[in-house]
Amino acid sequence: MPEANEDHPVAVDSLRRGRFRYFPVAPGRMEFAMEVRRTMLRERPALVAIELPAFFGGCLPEAARRFPEISALVYPDRLEDGQALIYCLLEPCDAFVEAYRTAHEIGAEVMLIDPAVGERPHLPDDYPDSFAVQRIGLAAYVERYRLFPQQRNDEVQDFAAGLAWKLQGAAPDKEVLVVVSLNLLDPLLDAMETPQDPPRRTTLAESVELVNVHPESLGEVLTEYPALQQRYEYWRKQMSDVRLVDRPAAQYDTLRRAEVDYETNTGDKIMPYQRKMLAKFTRNLAHVSGYLTSTLYELTLAAQSIVDDNYAWEVWQAGSSYGFQDEEAKIETLRLSGEEVFFQTRKLKLRRRLPRPKQRMKPRSLKERPREDKPGEWARELNGNAICSYPPEDMVIEDFGRFLKRKAHSLLTGEHTRTEPFQTSLLDGIDMRETLRNWHERKIYVKRLERSAGDVTSLVVVFDEDRDDRYRYLTTWLGEHQNESDMAFYSTEPFAKLVGPGIGRAEYGGYLMTLPSRRLWDVWRDPDYDFAETKAERLLMAALDYSTARYVVYVGPRPPRSIFHSIAAQLRRQIVFIPIGQLSLARLKKLRVVHVLDGYERRAVAKDFIW
Repeated sequence: MPEANEDHPVAVDSLRRGRFRYFPVAPGRMEFAMEVRRTMLRERPALVAIELPAFFGGCLPEAARRFPEISALVYPDRLEDGQALIYCLLEPCDAFVEAYRTAHEIGAEVMLIDPAVGERPHLPDDYPDSFAVQRIGLAAYVERYRLFPQQRNDEVQDFAAGLAWKLQGAAPDKEVLVVVSLNLLDPLLDAMETPQDPPRRTTLAESVELVNVHPESLGEVLTEYPALQQRYEYWRKQMSDVRLVDRPAAQYDTLRRAEVDYETNTGDKIMPYQRKMLAKFTRNLAHVSGYLTSTLYELTLAAQSIVDDNYAWEVWQAGSSYGFQDEEAKIETLRLSGEEVFFQTRKLKLRRRLPRPKQRMKPRSLKERPREDKPGEWARELNGNAICSYPPEDMVIEDFGRFLKRKAHSLLTGEHTRTEPFQTSLLDGIDMRETLRNWHERKIYVKRLERSAGDVTSLVVVFDEDRDDRYRYLTTWLGEHQNESDMAFYSTEPFAKLVGPGIGRAEYGGYLMTLPSRRLWDVWRDPDYDFAETKAERLLMAALDYSTARYVVYVGPRPPRSIFHSIAAQLRRQIVFIPIGQLSLARLKKLRVVHVLDGYERRAVAKDFIW
């Protein structure tokens, strides 16, 4: 992506007034810090005026030397008679902090122009998403913001006058870059038109202390999430790879790193359909909040909603990581919470469920799972003469197949539903939505459900298309009675993980079920299906071939290729696609487990080893 300032001017001419060059920013937003640094390195101003209180001046030099470690300024709240403390985080992605750091790098003089008289005006800080700066440029962003000026009151006027008084006393022979909040820009410009008197109220120097922020607190107290601030620090040193500070790219990297940790800690994988749902969900959450991109909170909420609490925890940990921060420092280290720094916070409760030793006493009646007396004992009992399934699991998988068939029928019925005005019969009921939509016509609309003709005798469920060849165990087995389906599936190697003598535990990648039973030949060696590019496509071709009914259900992370619909039409069949993301994740996790028994005699003892 090209840098924004290559296509757009950094500022409009109206923001240069004589020797003053005004640079409006949204505090705490990364894109404005980037633009401030670019501008200062290019223009090399002699004097930089920053909208920070003057009493910060004693601690800022030490804080600048500590970067990229993040510090906080702590001082008593005057409005609470010093009983409460105020915490001001000095973040790398804050434009005021960046202006101070860069000024020291280029040898510019620094002036802190916040008059520190009373409390800062309470102005709305709801700026448009700063990500737009990377797309439309800073000039267009500022211009559109100023089209809708905020209401002013005496408090705002006095504060702007105090800023102007400080600026008017600046060195008259120097070019001044004024870094000021965007919501105070126009009041300040108007105040600079007339000479200002010194503020009537002055504040004595505050007792300000510089502290180190504990690494585990950063995720809660920073405006931009820590992982993004770390990427900004890398960009700041090189100022070349813009992908580092591209928000969508940074969020994608955070989710991918969390995915790796999630698979390592739990053994579960994030499926492609879940990634797609995460993208849509985070986009919608951002739009509801009025932004273009999501915050770390919204990423974590989406991870919890789409996957589970374990993945949400990994997303929070990945987004909260900041490699430059250390718990040990020469100054005091404080653990801070969001409630101590911000007026309003949003909370999210995560309950991690990881396999770990229990932290409580075990009930006396709890029966332990049998284990090997000697390593390899169960493996030596394998004879390989025959394999079979575990009947209770067969019942569960058959029940799930019946559920999918009912769902397919409901989808087909919904697709063939027609709505028409009421005439002589209510048909299949009143369509309330259409009736309300056309209430101005004073008509009642009713539904006509055209029942789908045909049954479902074959279905395919694909958990993972297995393009990286992880599921290498391929088998086909026949139903043992007329109500049990023939089945072909691919899974992980079951006997690589034994849970009992001759009892293997595996994970489905996908499976085919078809009725009537006792008809299915070995799907994996049938040359008629060599056209298939993946294991999932081979199962779908077999399902179309063996189906005795019109409809074939296909459940998977993505629809089958269009050519399979052509093949289905030639066979007078129709594929009903059900996105796997519409099904219960908890139920799918249970269904993915399959146990393969090394002979029918293992069924007598399987219940003691299978959990």
